[in-house]
Amino acid sequence: MITSEYVKEFAMKQKTAFIGSIDEEGFPNIKAVFVPRKIEGNCYYFSCNTSSMRSGQYLKNPKASLYFYNRGRFRYEGIMLIGTMEVLQDETIKKEIWQAGDIMYYKQGVTDPDYCVLKFTAHRGRRYCDLKSENFILNEPSCQA
Repeated sequence: MITSEYVKEFAMKQKTAFIGSIDEEGFPNIKAVFVPRKIEGNCYYFSCNTSSMRSGQYLKNPKASLYFYNRGRFRYEGIMLIGTMEVLQDETIKKEIWQAGDIMYYKQGVTDPDYCVLKFTAHRGRRYCDLKSENFILNEPSCQA
């Protein structure tokens, strides 16, 4: 059985995640991003530019997906999560996930108006491994923030 804890441990071992959004015409858009800065329950937090195309898409349509994979020499495993994405401007969460190198992207620091946090809340998922796929529901408690 796939749990939130299993997904979290798997996600944190990866270097890249892929986030999906829906554009104005209803087509899916996928983007590679760094792994989440914070994972709490079924919630995944990413830093982002407020002015980005992706932030705008999530404000118009919060439906989202998140994908992690590990391509080993003899084994491939992938986990897709389906849920919703929020664009947060809350200073508390912005400070919490801020990293020293972020100043390179956000010259005004944590209070930079172009700095926001994307909060993905997973509802269900699908895992592929060893030539098998399985759907799962995440019934564990969600996040606090």
